[in-house]
Amino acid sequence: MSENVVHLHKPTDPPTNDAAPTVLTVVPDAPPAAPAPLWVRSGRAVKSAVTHEITKTTVRAVARHGLYTFNGGRIVARRTWDGKTGARYERMIRTAEAAGNLEAAEEWEERLQRFRAARHHRRMDLLHSPVEAAKGIAVGTGVSIGVLVTLGVVMAINNHDVTDVITPLKATIEFIALLIRIVQVVWGPALMIGPFLALLALWAVGSKQQAAPAWALPDNVRSGEGEPITPSIVVKALRDLGIPALRNAIKEMGDAGASMLGPIRIAGCGVEVDVTLPSGVSTNEVQGKRRKLAENLTRHEHEVFITIPEAARTVRLWIADSGALDEPIGPSPLVTDETPTANYKTGKAPWGQDLRGDAAALSVYQRHLLITGLSNQGKTAALRALALWLAFDRTVEFRIADLKGVGDWDMFDGLATVLIQGPTDDHVIQATEMVEGLVAEMERRLQAPPGTVFTPLVGIVDEAQVAFMCPAKDEDRRPYGGSKATSRYFMAVRKVHNQGRAVDVTLWEGTQDPTDQNLPKLVREGAHTRASLVLGTESQACMALGDKAVNGGAAPHLLRQGLDKGTLVVASDGIEIPAGQASITVRTHYISTDDAKEIAARAKALRDGVATLHAIDRGEDRDPLADIAAVVGDAPRVRTKDVLVRLATLNADAYGGWSFIDLKRVLDDAGAEPYKSDGVMVVSRDRIARALANRDADGSASAAE
Repeated sequence: MSENVVHLHKPTDPPTNDAAPTVLTVVPDAPPAAPAPLWVRSGRAVKSAVTHEITKTTVRAVARHGLYTFNGGRIVARRTWDGKTGARYERMIRTAEAAGNLEAAEEWEERLQRFRAARHHRRMDLLHSPVEAAKGIAVGTGVSIGVLVTLGVVMAINNHDVTDVITPLKATIEFIALLIRIVQVVWGPALMIGPFLALLALWAVGSKQQAAPAWALPDNVRSGEGEPITPSIVVKALRDLGIPALRNAIKEMGDAGASMLGPIRIAGCGVEVDVTLPSGVSTNEVQGKRRKLAENLTRHEHEVFITIPEAARTVRLWIADSGALDEPIGPSPLVTDETPTANYKTGKAPWGQDLRGDAAALSVYQRHLLITGLSNQGKTAALRALALWLAFDRTVEFRIADLKGVGDWDMFDGLATVLIQGPTDDHVIQATEMVEGLVAEMERRLQAPPGTVFTPLVGIVDEAQVAFMCPAKDEDRRPYGGSKATSRYFMAVRKVHNQGRAVDVTLWEGTQDPTDQNLPKLVREGAHTRASLVLGTESQACMALGDKAVNGGAAPHLLRQGLDKGTLVVASDGIEIPAGQASITVRTHYISTDDAKEIAARAKALRDGVATLHAIDRGEDRDPLADIAAVVGDAPRVRTKDVLVRLATLNADAYGGWSFIDLKRVLDDAGAEPYKSDGVMVVSRDRIARALANRDADGSASAAE
């Protein structure tokens, strides 16, 4: 309430006496606003009452229970009609005809004819039933009276009282009279209560079927969380997709729309069902409505997968249990198994689980690999998990370039013969020369005598987009990056892709979201195994996996960034994919960096020791004996063949053309001659160390003199 202001002032004309009185004038505040009209206040009250939560809840409850009763009556009437007529069989016939299944249509038509014949027989029996019933009643009554009289005679003889002859008959008549009186008493209330019981029965039927609109159902029912998938739910979801031809076909089928569905099978943390679409509906129309279909099934979009099986005009739906895909899948067998084994040629890497919950294993034998995805979604972890498994095959040699350089591949120090880590142009140059070293080794193997057995050589380039986008050029002005024929990295990758697998030289690449700039088309298509984490757009998905896989249902662009880390969509013949599908979704096991170091330590224990080069030297002044010592590393002895390969990797210009004779000449001159061990020529670490020590001592002595 506003306060009044009191002003003290003198009057304009002073009074005649000497004392000038003070006049008090009360000046009120602005007048209060007039009250709103009655019709406005009434409208507000009505609006408040209508929009109040209690009012809305009450309206929903009244509508829900009323519709339960009404629709329950419809359901009972429909069931009664189906039981008395051939409507069910006719719907089945129309469904089979719509699906083009003439054999099923003929079978249902036969059943309809048998039903009609049986119904006709029952109706003919009804024509004769009154006469037969009357005869039966007359005969039955006569027999019953005869039995009662006979019983009375027996009682009269026993009791010596002739009146007992009619005692059983009299008792029966009195019992019938009692029943009539009971019916007379109960009949009135039954007529009053009967309709209510009938309505209650109809309500129970409607309630069980949830026969009310979604807006009228309770919140816990409308949410649909965890609702089991049934044929009727799938049919309704398909009917409401907004595809006219599909809706009309299901409408013609009536309740028999479920005949479109194959058996609903439990598949891992969800269910799987094949849907044969009616004529006029294409599979890509259903694929394009994935989000709406998922919502109709009370699922999130990422919880429904649509693929195309072998059968024509069929889509395969995999529907996850609500929230199941957000649960972890458990540790990798590499972490839990203390003695894992690997075989490059015949083995498969334990990579994770498919959506059915089955183990997903990948064969890497003679397959180039490409993994793409947005940043920080698990690309390096997925790539590293494969390499960690393969490290348990002692025959495999790794050459690794990590163009991110934050230590994700540190554990391969002592496993890989080359380990380059860093994001600079100089690291890209070294990675390029590493891949060119793969090319040189590939060409050497291709020119080897027929029947020569080669050990597997795997090159890994993580964050390969850094190499493709590198602006550096060599002394001949050839760019290291780019996608032209002058690009050194691009051409080296292409050469490995073209012929490397024939001699067990393969290349694995990991790259961020693919575009034509950071992942050229020829490189993408050269990979035998293509896998993708979450991507931003469908066009990127096509670049990552190929148009065929995306058209077949692969959708890495529909995965959730940040929530589906480690979930890969894989297109490869190296992994078991259900028949008719072009890809498979794999939830990969996550192996932390600490676990990866422990696994790598176990793999190192299986090997004699690998000298890891952290940079590829390009200088002209070489010290062959020091370089031999560097590539031998901590291993007690290394085969001369392996030493030659490592030297060529260290500096192709200086050692690329070396043969065993050149290596033997340097070692003989230094007094560290190679020797045979277990039938093969090896180089001794201790002999080289003594030769270097003696050489350094001689140099020091000469200097002292």
